[in-house]
Amino acid sequence: MILKLARLAAWLCAAALASIAAAQNVPAGAMAPEMTQSGGRSIDQWLTRMHEASRHGSYVGTFVVSSATGGMSSSRIWHVCDGAQQVERVDALTGAPRSTYRHNDRVVTFLPQSGLVLQERRDSLRLFSDLLKNQDAAISEFYAARLVGTERVAGVNAEVLVLEPHDRMRFGYRVWSEKTSGLVVKLQTLDPDGRALEQAAFSDLQLNARVNRDQLIEAMGKTQGYRVERLEPVPTTAIAEGWVLKPTVPGFKLMSCLRRSFSSPDAQGEGALRAVQWILSDGLASVSLFVEPLDRQSPAREVSMVMGATHLLSRRVQDAWLTVLGEVPQQTLQALSLSLERAR
Repeated sequence: MILKLARLAAWLCAAALASIAAAQNVPAGAMAPEMTQSGGRSIDQWLTRMHEASRHGSYVGTFVVSSATGGMSSSRIWHVCDGAQQVERVDALTGAPRSTYRHNDRVVTFLPQSGLVLQERRDSLRLFSDLLKNQDAAISEFYAARLVGTERVAGVNAEVLVLEPHDRMRFGYRVWSEKTSGLVVKLQTLDPDGRALEQAAFSDLQLNARVNRDQLIEAMGKTQGYRVERLEPVPTTAIAEGWVLKPTVPGFKLMSCLRRSFSSPDAQGEGALRAVQWILSDGLASVSLFVEPLDRQSPAREVSMVMGATHLLSRRVQDAWLTVLGEVPQQTLQALSLSLERAR
């Protein structure tokens, strides 16, 4: 059971790393189009502006994520982008030492305590920017938005936008967008009753900071003394993997299906973990479904966990073990866990 929970934690880590840009790009880009007029801009204009703000200019700051249950983590971020070349370094300031570099879709994570470097390419970095062009997103069916005022965050003036879900199958968001550039400087995830489950915000921020793009790219290649693992997820389909994916929650659509493997430094020598991952999104929230073969470490019953705004559900599905996780209510995970069936 302990080993299996370590594997669950590894899947959670994988999903978190797959959105390492969340500190900057996902709050800015994880919003999709077409809602209402608000503050003189359409929602499409608001969210496109937020997304574009992360693709131009540079900044340096400390980003803090805290949950209503008392959990807290922080990272130091160096970000530079000229529209075509996007380079970033994120250093964990809490927990185990970790440095993650990103150059466009190339991601390199250094884990000093494990002597391990993970290298991969992540199409998910383009997930939400693609949604901004997706006329089928129909976000207005599931969310409304309103401008509620202005506040100062990390020394900058920000406009505050609230995104409210129309049902209890998804969370709401309160977003602080820097008034001049549109950069997201603070984000709260709200439960169905409007209470903040989790907050991510800059505690300090230097806009238009001098960040040397070439030095960051060079640092990505300094892997001497580390064991390097290349984690290249393979695009696949549900049918090819022997599954059928059925719609169970309105608005959540399939964004990608990948066969992937990665090392779990905490898995006590189990080696590489392998699974098929489906990513579903309604344009704001995203959920990952991981399926792996049953083994002797699989628990006998369903497992559920809550970490801030992230919920996790894991259970047996015929001859496989399914783990579903995302920033959605537990009832949504329950419904989405029924979306996979073995192909007849």
